[in-house]
Amino acid sequence: MEAVAKLKDVPTSPRKMRLIADLIRGQRVSRALGILKFQPQAGAATLQKVLLSAVANWQQKNADERIEDADLYVKTIFVDGGPMLKRLRPAPQGRGHRIRKRSNHITIVIDSTVQGAVESAEATTSENEQ
Repeated sequence: MEAVAKLKDVPTSPRKMRLIADLIRGQRVSRALGILKFQPQAGAATLQKVLLSAVANWQQKNADERIEDADLYVKTIFVDGGPMLKRLRPAPQGRGHRIRKRSNHITIVIDSTVQGAVESAEATTSENEQ
């Protein structure tokens, strides 16, 4: 069973956030939380909160299952660009330089490995039969 968590309009550039997101893509949730906890980047704390929110969403969907038994992993994570705030900075000789303050949207999908393994096994057997 999948669970999704989204966070929109995070005031960090998407490029910086993608560097951190690449570290936890495909990792188990416990390992991903450990990686994010010790990253020096400011976006790591934000990603950690979103990952914990995804775990809480999974727990809400599957109230009868235990998190330890589910063996959750980060199925997909992606960072999209959000709206840009455009500002002007004064420059020499009466000119102005444009400053673009970027933001991003984070989406994390977690899944349990037991179900993912069963679904992939079923998919390969159905492909072999055809």
